[in-house]
Amino acid sequence: MLIDVKVPSPGESITEVQLVNWLVKEGDHVDKDMELAEIDSDKATLTANAEASGKIQILVAAGETIAVGTIIARIDTDAKGKTIDKSVLPPVIEEKAVAGTKQTKTAEKPPLTDETMKKPVTEKNLHISPLARKLMEEKGLSEQDILQHYRLTRKDIEAIGSNPVSSLHVFPGITREGTRYVERKKMNTLRIKLSKRLVSVKNETAMLTTFNEVNMASVMGLKKQFNDAFKEKYGVGIGFMSFFTKAITIALDQFPQVNAMIDGEELIYYKYADIGIAVSAPKGLVVPVIRNAESMTLAGIELKIKELATKARDNKLSLEEMNGGTFTITNGGVFGSMMSTPILNPPQSAILGMHNIVDRPIAMNGQVIIAPMMYLALSYDHRVIDGRESVSFLVKVKELLENPVKMLFDGNDPMQVLLGV
Repeated sequence: MLIDVKVPSPGESITEVQLVNWLVKEGDHVDKDMELAEIDSDKATLTANAEASGKIQILVAAGETIAVGTIIARIDTDAKGKTIDKSVLPPVIEEKAVAGTKQTKTAEKPPLTDETMKKPVTEKNLHISPLARKLMEEKGLSEQDILQHYRLTRKDIEAIGSNPVSSLHVFPGITREGTRYVERKKMNTLRIKLSKRLVSVKNETAMLTTFNEVNMASVMGLKKQFNDAFKEKYGVGIGFMSFFTKAITIALDQFPQVNAMIDGEELIYYKYADIGIAVSAPKGLVVPVIRNAESMTLAGIELKIKELATKARDNKLSLEEMNGGTFTITNGGVFGSMMSTPILNPPQSAILGMHNIVDRPIAMNGQVIIAPMMYLALSYDHRVIDGRESVSFLVKVKELLENPVKMLFDGNDPMQVLLGV
C-alpha cells in the first residue's frame, strides 16, 4: 500500500513553503511518526512526519519551493527499505573513573610506516568530527575534495615525524592556497520574508532612536544574592531579561503612547503588554511573544522565556507563539554589542535594545566610582511617539532597573507609598 506524504499547512495565510532538507534518504526504511523533512515557511519551521512505516520514495528535491498540500514523498508499507546509515555517529568511548578523574580509552593508532604512507587516502582516514562528516555527505564532498584545498610543506612532514600524535591533530604549518571559489546558496523563506519586512520598516516609518545608560549594580546584586534560592524553588536562574520585561510593562502603563500602533488613520492603544523577545534561531531571527507580561511575576517571565528560547533553538515555535506583540526587546549584549540602533518590529511602534555590561567610571555623590553600566537604545516610530514620551519612557525604565524595589509598587517610591504622599 502506498501512503502519500504531503506538505502540512503552517497557517491559513501561507500557501507556499520551502523544503529545506531531507532527514532520510531515498529507499530508507522509515517508522511511523518519524520526522522525514524540514519545511520552512515565512514565519516558522515545521517537519513532515511519516504516517506509516515502510520504504520511502522521495519525489521533491531539497531546496524546492512548493505549494502547501503537495505530495513530496510516498511510503510503500509492503516493502522493506534500507536501514538508516549510522556510520556517521561518533564511536563509543569507554570512560573509567580513577581517583576522582576520568580516563578516556581510545583506539591505539597504528604507527606511520612506508607501507601506510603509500596507501591512498580513503574514507574515514582523516580526523573529522561526526557533524563535519555528516555535512560533507550532504554536500557530496569526499576527503580527497577536502585535501585538495590544502598543501603540506616540508616543515609539516618533519613536525609530524617528530611528534605524530599532536601534529596530526593540529596541522600547525598548513597553508591554504588562494582560491576564487564562490558559493551560491538559496535564501530560506524566513530570511526572504525578514528582508522584505526590514526594508519596509525603513521606507514606511519615521524611525528615530534615543539612548540612555543604566547602572546594573542593583540588579546584579539581587541576582547574586538570591539566584541559588530562586533556582532551587523555580528550576530556573534569575536573568536580566525578566527585570527588563517587568520594568517595561510598568513604563508602558505610564506612557501608553509607546504601546500604541497605527491602523490606517487611527491609533490603537493596547491596555495589555505582549512583549516580544528577539531570539537568534538556526534559521534566522524570530520573535516569540510573552502574552500579558504585565500580570506575570519575575519567575513566570523567566520560565516563559526559557520555554520560548528552547523552542526557538529547536525550530519548534508555532505561529501562535510568534503572532502579535505590542513591544519588543532585543539583546545584542549577549554577542558583545556595545551600542546599536535596533530596527522596529512592525506594526509595533517601539523596540528596546539591550547591550553588554561594561565596568566604567561614573560620577556618583560627588565621587568617581567604577560601576557595571549598560547602554540602552529605544527605537520608535515618530509618527506615533513624540520625543517627550520616548525619552521619559526610557528614563522610567532606567529608574526601575536602578531601584528594582520600585517594581513592587508600580514604579512608585516605596516610602511615598508607605506615607501616602
